[in-house]
Amino acid sequence: MEVLRAHTIAVIGALCSVLTAPGAHAQTPAPGAAKGYPAKPIRLVVPFPPGASSDVVGRLLAQKMTAQLGEQVIADNRSGVGGNLGIGAVAKSAPDGYTIVIATASIAVSPSLYKNLGFDPVKDLAPVARLTSLPNVMIIHPSVPAKTLRQFIDLARASPGKLNFGSGGAGTTNHLANELLKHLAKINIVHVPYKGVTVAMTAMLGGEVDEVVMPVTTAIPQLRAGKVRALAVLTPQRIASLPDVPTGIEAGVKDFVMPLWYGMFAPAGTPREIVARLHGALVAALKSPDTGKQLTAMGVDPWPGSPEELGTMLREDIARYGEIVRSAGLPKL
Repeated sequence: MEVLRAHTIAVIGALCSVLTAPGAHAQTPAPGAAKGYPAKPIRLVVPFPPGASSDVVGRLLAQKMTAQLGEQVIADNRSGVGGNLGIGAVAKSAPDGYTIVIATASIAVSPSLYKNLGFDPVKDLAPVARLTSLPNVMIIHPSVPAKTLRQFIDLARASPGKLNFGSGGAGTTNHLANELLKHLAKINIVHVPYKGVTVAMTAMLGGEVDEVVMPVTTAIPQLRAGKVRALAVLTPQRIASLPDVPTGIEAGVKDFVMPLWYGMFAPAGTPREIVARLHGALVAALKSPDTGKQLTAMGVDPWPGSPEELGTMLREDIARYGEIVRSAGLPKL
């Protein structure tokens, strides 16, 4: 296990170096550097694979930001290690506004799970905008003989270690949601990490894993096709896009709630004027009727917020998820 941990840390460092060189460690732009910004294309790092909900949302916002800013915003998928490869690369990029990242709530989980994350989400990143909120749903392969969450728990208790679950990587909310379930329901199910939740979904469709917690946006097409079965949404109340699916709490597991949010970040030290320019473009995009309609159709709720609101939410979630990690007894990676 120690070898694996060391290898993971080495991979993060190596890829971050590749992604940020050359010129990644340029000096902080001088005051007034925001004048004329943007003057060239902006790279929007999406730290998860193509097809993931963050990828879909990121590409939609990149398109809308391009129209708002007058320069192309290019989505760049850099997946791996629960999204930390791409986020870490951006944290080490030049703070000039030309490299930004869309992050999920997983960014608040990683500090509690990794011994050597390679970056500090609070110190090394500048919040730009809170973007959207998104419910998670727990789904299973049809071969699993459970129609409800309670039946799934009973199966797991009857055969400890036999059932497994896929995730988008250690530290993602879909990983932590299952660890929370294991802790709350006192069950033993095996974690199988992948390079993204869409990869985990593909693995489940192929019969490699029994269960996955994932964003509703990615799950709905497979649910409608009858290829998977939903057991619970991990929200305080039922959601409009899946009105017949109970919440985890309704299904009998108190405190089984794991919502998801998206936020946009830039490297720390990015001039306030540039952050304000990016924030304005994002809020305008999120508030436009066509963008709102497209997001709502995917099960995503536009939730624009200020850099300060995103920063506060990040710090609060780091504390909240840290408590979950500790109470679940998860080992550091």
